[in-house]
Amino acid sequence: MQRALRTLLVGTALACGGGAVALAADATSPLTGTWTLNLAKSKFDPGPPPKSDSRTYVESAQGVTVTVNIVTASGATISEHSSYAYDGKDYPISGSPDFDTLAVTRIDANTAKSTQKKAGKVVGTTIRKVSKNGKHLRLRSNGTNAAGSRYSNVMVFDKQ
Repeated sequence: MQRALRTLLVGTALACGGGAVALAADATSPLTGTWTLNLAKSKFDPGPPPKSDSRTYVESAQGVTVTVNIVTASGATISEHSSYAYDGKDYPISGSPDFDTLAVTRIDANTAKSTQKKAGKVVGTTIRKVSKNGKHLRLRSNGTNAAGSRYSNVMVFDKQ
């Protein structure tokens, strides 16, 4: 009887522990979701800021897929798309006038650094950080745009 009870308890513990591991593995990343630019909290140097910017991040075991939709200050629309892993390797990005690849490394659960390249040459870097409460996303970007102008932007996004 005691042996059967012990087997039952160990089996129950393993089942519960296995379920917890499965739930943890399936936990949603704080980055996942749609984010919209908060113009009042953002800074664009030299500017002008875009009229709008929204980003949707989807994470899976294979990596991250991001879709960015921007309405520039002049009213032009830009749609960027990329899929990448946090391995520091170059991945293509479509739709960006300023760079054609990005390489991303994870710093911690809420922070990542990316390097942007155009024709193999580094043209920018970005530090991306999700707030501890998961409601805000901050991108601090520095580089040179396609026109050859230097920029230093801090973009704050609100989770939708």
